[in-house]
Parts: sequence; C-alpha cells; structure tokens
Amino acid sequence: MGADLAGVVLAAGAGRRLAPLTRFRPKPLCPVGGRALVDHALDRLDPVVAPDAIAANLHHGAQQLDAHLPASVHRSFERTVALGTAGALGALRPWVDGRDVLATNADGWFGPGLDLEPFVDGWDRERVRLLCVTDEARGDFGSARYCGVALLPWRVVAGLAPEPSGLYEVSWRAEAAAGRLDLVEADLEFVDCGTPSDYLEANLASSGGRSVVDPSAQVRSGAELTRVVLWEHAEVRETERLLDTIRGERFTLLVRGR
Repeated sequence: MGADLAGVVLAAGAGRRLAPLTRFRPKPLCPVGGRALVDHALDRLDPVVAPDAIAANLHHGAQQLDAHLPASVHRSFERTVALGTAGALGALRPWVDGRDVLATNADGWFGPGLDLEPFVDGWDRERVRLLCVTDEARGDFGSARYCGVALLPWRVVAGLAPEPSGLYEVSWRAEAAAGRLDLVEADLEFVDCGTPSDYLEANLASSGGRSVVDPSAQVRSGAELTRVVLWEHAEVRETERLLDTIRGERFTLLVRGR
C-alpha cells in the first residue's frame, strides 16, 4: 500500500436517474449481489490504499451513509449543496495534504476480474490516469468509456476549489486537449448503476443471471422469480410471478425494455 496515496469514494450524488429506488435509500446503499454499492467501492480501494487513508464525501442520504461506513473512513460532509466530483476533492484538500488521489465512484459495479494494483503501480504520477472500458456506443474519449476509477496527482487536486464543479469540466477536458490524459482500457465487466435497468443488470451479472434475494425476504411457496432483485424484508405472495422486477419492503418496480 502506498503511504503517499489517498483513496476517495465519491458518494454524495442524488441518484435521480435511479428513482424510485433512491426515494428509499441513497444510491451508494443500494445493494448489488447482497452488498451495498459503497462497500464494493471500498473493496476496490482496499488492496492499494491503507484503511485510514480513505475518505468519502456525503450529501444526499448523509445520515444513513454516515451510520453505514466503517469508523476508519474519513467523512467529508457537503451540508449545503452537493459539490460534484471536482468540488468534493477541493473540499478534501486539507485532508489529502499533498498526497496523490485514487478516486472511485460509489455507483459502479465491476466483475471479479478487477485488480487496481497494476493500475496504480504502472502510473507515472504526473498525468491523470482513468480506468476505461471499450464501448463504441457510449465512449467518453473516442471508444474509451470512463468507468469511475481515476488517479489524480496532487498538482491537479491542489488546484480544485470546494465549489460545485465536475472533474471533466475543470480538469480532464483541458488535460485531454493537451494530451496529458492517461487512458487505460481494460477488459472488465462493468455496469454503471445509473438507472433501474442498469442496476438490475448489475445484480444479475453478479449472480450469473439468477434472481438476487436478500436472506430476510419472504418468498412464499408457489411464487416464481425470474430476473428479480428482492431487498430486505420484501415479500412475494404464492400467486405472484415476478419478471424483471426490483422489490423492497415498500415498493415494487417493474423494469421495462429488457
């Protein structure tokens, strides 16, 4: 683990596109494969960042996230307004204190092949390095689609202000124009859990296509589940046949267009 590397989980977003799920819990606490997305994000950082060198920014659902996160994670509360990806790092500058930063979004899911050690070890510590997958249809930089993991040298973080702003707008666009972005395209299974359809896709990918049922959910004998996610304390009656559905204790969402 690099003592000069700080890890940041970006977890303050409202998750509006993921509604109605985010009416019941903040997006980082939505479970994929039975574990909250924010826990998956912490797992990504764990092999390369010391436990006491990880921070998370909190705004939407801050109280729930604060209660959920391990005590070792430094909290950056954005109390008035969500600061965005750049503003979040600007607010964390005193805590980062000269270190380079490995940042990851809390709303991405990766298959088991992800290993960030080579991603970090091969970095020149001068350019912004972005982890990408090849996606001709949804690429952010040509065919390279950013998948929510970035290495940022201190020189970039030091120039960020604690005000609402995004990293692409205030940094990465100029870095790309100057040829200073280091894009690493990896062969990874990646799902950005931005919409209910994507969230369902991530759960099914995590289980090999089987329905994902929380142990506390009640599924009555005779019920049928096909590509279903059941949250804690959800109930399914014996006469129900659920297909492409996400259900919690207080909601049922049919995912269209699959």
